Order: sequence, then C-alpha cells, then structure tokens
Amino acid sequence: MKVTLYKNSLEEQKQKQSTSKEMGTVSNIGFPSVLRVPLDTQLLSKQMKNKSSCALMVPLPPNPNYSVSLTPICCKLSESEIEENPITTPSKPKDRMEHYNIAMRTMMRNPYEYHHDLGMNYTFITDNLIVGSQPQKPEDIDHLKKEEGVAYILNLQQDKDVDYWGIDLQSIINRCRELKISHNRIPARDFDPDSLRNELPKAVSSLEWAISEGKGRVYVHCTAGLGRAPAVAIAYLFWFCGMNLNEAYDMLTSKRPCGPNKRAIRAATYDLAKNNPWKEPFENLPEYAFEDIADWERNLIQNRVRFLRGT
Repeated sequence: MKVTLYKNSLEEQKQKQSTSKEMGTVSNIGFPSVLRVPLDTQLLSKQMKNKSSCALMVPLPPNPNYSVSLTPICCKLSESEIEENPITTPSKPKDRMEHYNIAMRTMMRNPYEYHHDLGMNYTFITDNLIVGSQPQKPEDIDHLKKEEGVAYILNLQQDKDVDYWGIDLQSIINRCRELKISHNRIPARDFDPDSLRNELPKAVSSLEWAISEGKGRVYVHCTAGLGRAPAVAIAYLFWFCGMNLNEAYDMLTSKRPCGPNKRAIRAATYDLAKNNPWKEPFENLPEYAFEDIADWERNLIQNRVRFLRGT
C-alpha cells in the first residue's frame, strides 16, 4: 500500500521564493512547521455574504525568509504491518509516531501523517478560525496569543490522547489562564465516527459561541488536526455559513489537506434536523443524504446548536 506524504523542504524554500506569495508563509523560525495559508476569497464570496462570524482571512504579506514548498515522499506499508489495536503505547517517541500514523491510515483510510517531532502546525480557515495540531508546551500558547491573536482554544482530545504523547496538559491550561485565553475541552474518541457524530453539535456550539464573541481568533485542535478538529470546522461552515457540506469540505481540505469523516458530519446534521422518534434510521438513507439542507432546517440546526451552550 503506497502512501504519499507531504512535508516542508527548507532547501527548496530558498529556491522557490518567487512563488511564495501564492502559497502563504511559514511563521517564525521557532515554529518551522507552522503554516499560514490565505483563503481563496472567490470560492466563498457567495456563501459568506453578510456573515461577519465567517469573515474571510486577509492574505498575509510574504515573508522573504520563510516560504513554503511541499515535497512528496513515498513510502510502502505492507498489510501485515497494520495493527488492529492502536491504543498500546510504544516506548520510543519515533515508534509512537509511526504507530499512531499506522492507526490513522488504517482506521481513517487516508494517506496523511502526523509528525509530532516537527512541533505544532496549523492553518487559517477563515480570518477568525484556525485548525491545527495539539499544542505541545506552554510556549506554543505564547505563540498563538502573541503571533495569531488567539483568544479561545477548543480541544477535542481525550485524556488518553494527551497521555500517549506525554504532554503536560495542565501546564498548557495554566498558561492559557495566565494569558486570558479561554480553554475548552469537548473530548471525542480518535478514529471513531460515532463518537465524532455525537460530539459535533456541542463542539460546534462552543466554536460558534467563541467566534460570535469576537474577542479574538479561535484555535480548534485534536491531536494531529487531520480528523476531529477539521470535522468541527467543516460542520460549523456547513451549519452557520450558508455552505453545503461538499463546499465546506472542499474549501477546508484545499487549505489543509486532511481526511475528516464526512459521513459523521452528515449523521450529526441528520440528528439535529430530524430529532423526532419517528424518523428513518440514518443508516437507511442514501450516501448523499444531508449533504445539503433547506433554510428552515439550517435555522432549526442553528437554534438547537446554540441551545447547547453551557451544557
């Protein structure tokens, strides 16, 4: 099974500075894996008219020292190497990362990988919404506050996710408190579409409230920022920004290549729009069901999601 990966190439960055304006910029040298990507405003102009909470990102000025280039890497993985149980924690960090990526490829059926050793990485989705990987140390919180103006962090990790990577979550929460960043956790099980389906409404409720407050940017993360976190962002764009599911999905994944579970988002949409005891089971519906919704269904979903605030 061939897997195509992408990583930043520092040598090619210097050679391709002439194209860096089109690709965004990497942040400062202390965060070499941090990616800031401007949006294609033409893609969303129709869906996001008069929706201040879904404001588009203003393209960033180019940094002449740090541009981004993506270099494809190929590796091979035999079926015999795929483990059925992704929970066991290897002792070495390198083995731990490989083990996690095998589980992600197996259970999410996508070619993306998480490189914990490169540090926190993230992507701007709108001007006030950022999706990324887990902060690993208090200094990451300093960066998000000072460089990106983050005022809210939505964390979708379970305790076992944090423990797996040996992260001191309490020190990160304490730093958030010191910098007056609101830190909220809505745990969802990694690689589990049913758990994601169940937690999406409450997570989007938290995200929508944070954005509507307008006090700063919102940083949504899971572990790798490739599954749960982008799914929450896509559901928010779908439910609150006038897009259908495919438009929201394509927009986000064009900026941050990832593989969130679209079926879980459709199922959560169905749960909110058809919340009655006589409804047809979601499993009986066709694959395209609830990729789009009527205006009255969107209004109903918005009301039900907002009702979850504080629960």
